[in-house]
Amino acid sequence: MNGRRYALIILDGLADAPTPSGAPPTPLESARTPNLDRLAAEGETGLLTIIGPGVAPESDAGVLALLGYDPAKDSPGRGVLEALGAEVPLAPGDVALRLNFATADGAGEIVDSRVGRNLSTREAAELARSVTAADLLAPEGIRAEVRPTVGHRGVLWLHPVEGGRLSGAISNADPFYERVGGMGHARRVEHPRPRPVVPEAATPEAERTAAAVNLFLERARPVLAAHGVNARRALAGRRIANDLLLRSAGGIPDRAPPTFPERYHLSAAAVTEMPVERGIARFFGLADRFVGPMGPDPAAALPERARATRDALAESAFVYVHLKGPDEPGHDGDAERKRAIIEELDRSFFGPFLAGLDRTTLRLAVTADHATPAARKGHSDDPVPLLLWGAGVPSEGRQGAFSERSCAGGHLGMRSARELMPILLAPGDPATAE
Repeated sequence: MNGRRYALIILDGLADAPTPSGAPPTPLESARTPNLDRLAAEGETGLLTIIGPGVAPESDAGVLALLGYDPAKDSPGRGVLEALGAEVPLAPGDVALRLNFATADGAGEIVDSRVGRNLSTREAAELARSVTAADLLAPEGIRAEVRPTVGHRGVLWLHPVEGGRLSGAISNADPFYERVGGMGHARRVEHPRPRPVVPEAATPEAERTAAAVNLFLERARPVLAAHGVNARRALAGRRIANDLLLRSAGGIPDRAPPTFPERYHLSAAAVTEMPVERGIARFFGLADRFVGPMGPDPAAALPERARATRDALAESAFVYVHLKGPDEPGHDGDAERKRAIIEELDRSFFGPFLAGLDRTTLRLAVTADHATPAARKGHSDDPVPLLLWGAGVPSEGRQGAFSERSCAGGHLGMRSARELMPILLAPGDPATAE
């Protein structure tokens, strides 16, 4: 496709919601980002609506929309994407759900959906082994396996041993997320309790699966409550992982949507850090360049990701890069830490990535999969900033910054996420692309 290379760099949860007065500034507005600001000044900017008004998307839905897919119709469900990213060998008839270890109080209300965000991957693995070893759905003819991934995150894998196929057409137990087709979006709730799972299709398979998930949760809670990991955490004054939040069930579809290379006739790769984005790459046919979670030292990890991106661009015409950094401090309500990680991304990823890069052969988009305003401590439906830079992209001819407010005045205007790929792949001025 005309010899160019294309890169889409997604900064997870980058955006906030600027106030009309501009005070206080958002973390992105207050961050020192000379590399991103230069790209914005040398290229074109605008805003993207990820899904639509009133829909605060999860990352998987945001990424699918940015890649030009319909997340409600084309996604197999976040559970499947997480499972593929965790290398779970799903078979037809299996069901996978995204899982969070969580903390519930004595009345069953969820007081922390992420166990204080300090449950280690090792602790989660111990808990998962015990729940899996208990074989909680054996009486129902279903093998239930918990696969931990990163920290408080994991996957519940349901494999029918007898009784035929299961169905992913069931509701969420997780009270913090609503399900719409294959897409999930965040919801606000004042007194969160796990919700009873109900079938979303009038089939025996869906009814059986919903009943099995409810039984699994009922039987798993005593196993977690009695576990040594939680005894040690309680003695240390830490929140315990005594409940599970399950959402976004799905299975391997009978008919999958076209892969990314099939849709765009481009060789493609993905540089990702978390299982769900790795699962997106695998499901949609992008070469898998999984680099794993960033860890405690972003200054050391980010240059490695810049090198991985440059290496991927040497082999593939299109590269999708997903950097988790800003999302977690947004969820934690920590605007200062969010500002700091944005500055680190600019310095330690974009600095080495851009060094000596030939803008005449590369066309680059930088944006976010959703907003995670620190004031809300969660995802929102706010638009996210977009910049385009490189081959065939004219300069807006003005000094500007890469921020929510500055990009709102850019030449690209307000676009939907599903317009991004046609704009990025357009041969000429992105602002005129339909």
